[in-house]
Amino acid sequence: MSTTTAPRWRSLLFVPAHVERFIARAHERGADGVILDLEDAVPAERKPEGRAMLRASIASITRNGTAAMVRVNHNLRHVGQDLEAAVLPGLAALVLPKVEDAGFVRDVADTVAELERERGLPVGGIRLILQVETPGALFVLPAIAGAHPRVAAMTLGPEDYSAAMGGVPEPDTLLTPNYAVLCAARAAGILPLGFVGSIGAYSDIPAFAEMARRARRLGFRGALIVHPSQVGPLNEAFSPSAEELDWARRVVAADAAARAEGRGAFPIDGKMVDPPVVRRAEEILALAG
Repeated sequence: MSTTTAPRWRSLLFVPAHVERFIARAHERGADGVILDLEDAVPAERKPEGRAMLRASIASITRNGTAAMVRVNHNLRHVGQDLEAAVLPGLAALVLPKVEDAGFVRDVADTVAELERERGLPVGGIRLILQVETPGALFVLPAIAGAHPRVAAMTLGPEDYSAAMGGVPEPDTLLTPNYAVLCAARAAGILPLGFVGSIGAYSDIPAFAEMARRARRLGFRGALIVHPSQVGPLNEAFSPSAEELDWARRVVAADAAARAEGRGAFPIDGKMVDPPVVRRAEEILALAG
């Protein structure tokens, strides 16, 4: 899977899987996907309730084309029950938290395949989004990112990672691990999700918007968020502007003309363009959907 053919997941909004009033309007928030959270947002005693609601919740979220996702637990006591409840028609992806090794990813993928076959669902249709949230995972990121063809995206969990490091979710703490996740995702050809900052930072939306724009400049292509006010800034940041699209179209057209003439480089707007610049233009066009 390459990032040019990856899903267009600019904004993935968490909602607690057991709170009906949040789920009822989740599809109206403008997010590309809604993640029904069975993990941190749900107390242990309410997890059975959240699982029981998934079928109706997925139908509610997907009615206008929004992608429905479920974040399962990492704890073995819960994850099996989560998968049994979540592998349903309409589910686009599962979010796996606290991923520390490729074996866990493969075990989940095999279980999902078994459930898909039993339930008459397309085998391989449900993708995986991986959350890296512990320092130990950084040493095996390439193996995690390439663990299974179901893996569509990977992201850093900034709050859990910072806590595991004994730090706070600020740029000094998060730039290095975010960039490591970005590099591993790009190397594996999966979608890099994230930004360098706290996922809970929604009180200052202009600052959040700048953080999102910086994330795109680094090479990220979307992010997971916890509040509806973060959706608009993410969608804007991870969508190319009219000026970018115009430039990209001119570059791709000029590249085709140059190749027809046997040339590998050509000028655009007073700057020399060669294959790496053409690849950037092609990805900008892919971002437009």
